[in-house]
Amino acid sequence: MAVRNGQGKRILVTGGAGFVGSHLIDRLLERGHDVLCADNLFTGDKRNIEHHFGNPRFEFVRHDVCFPLYVEVDEIYNLACPASPIHYQHDPVQTTKTSVLGAINMLGLAKRLRARILQASTSEVYGDPEVHPQQEGYWGNVNPIGLRSCYDEGKRCAETLFFDYHRQHGLDIKVARIFNTYGPRMHPADGRVVSNFIVQALAGKPITMYGDGTQTRSFCYVDDLVEGLIRLMESPSDVTGPVNLGNPAEFTMRQLAEKVIRLTGSASGIAFAPLPSDDPKQRRPHTERAEALLDWRAAVPLEEGLPPTIAHFARLQAAAETQP
Repeated sequence: MAVRNGQGKRILVTGGAGFVGSHLIDRLLERGHDVLCADNLFTGDKRNIEHHFGNPRFEFVRHDVCFPLYVEVDEIYNLACPASPIHYQHDPVQTTKTSVLGAINMLGLAKRLRARILQASTSEVYGDPEVHPQQEGYWGNVNPIGLRSCYDEGKRCAETLFFDYHRQHGLDIKVARIFNTYGPRMHPADGRVVSNFIVQALAGKPITMYGDGTQTRSFCYVDDLVEGLIRLMESPSDVTGPVNLGNPAEFTMRQLAEKVIRLTGSASGIAFAPLPSDDPKQRRPHTERAEALLDWRAAVPLEEGLPPTIAHFARLQAAAETQP
């Protein structure tokens, strides 16, 4: 796999068959780049990328980033890691390995190639925050031995590795802290609040509300996030991050449930359940750094992003009902 010398770049996207990764690949191909997608398909799905299988500028390799990958590329987007609590708590040891060993292997590849590399980190590095909204300079409030720590601490360690490679080896790095993202291609069983609410509403089942519904999240449509990732990757070398990427519009879980019920036309009620361990009470990104350095801000409000997301889940539901 030779690096291209023309206008288009050869770009590796790990976790590229996942929700965010597949949308990123769509955009990179539209921009004229060659894309190599690496995914072990633990949470990724070939159906998310199958529309590119006949494209000569696209290639897929089934690969686990816990093991080295020997390819020739110009840039690396490291997105590989289960991102929903149900998935990352299924095998917490493997989740930590994916974040830490995956970062080591991709950083080693970038060092060999002198390639620019972007780490998809997460707002979970802030834990259950005592500062609101969350700024990049906030060190967070993470329980290092809790049920969520395999993901939270794995991502925190990945960030450490990125900045150590940058300081020690002069590697060209970018670190994005991604806040709650939603949109088409979300997995219906990923346990995230948007997918949970929509799937339950479409089925006419009670919507499960953890806690009293006053905890908040900020929801970023996937197209906005992808634009932010690309702008960060293409920013000057001295813009290393971390940079928050998210929509600062904040909603309570009850407000989200009410919007989903209205937009789906569902008669679902609400069923309350205990709040999971270490679940953050508030989450909203401080986005001034992204606005100043990347000229980026989320453009799609929740009212506009939910309908295509609902349509995605409705198609999945209809397809499941027609299967024998």
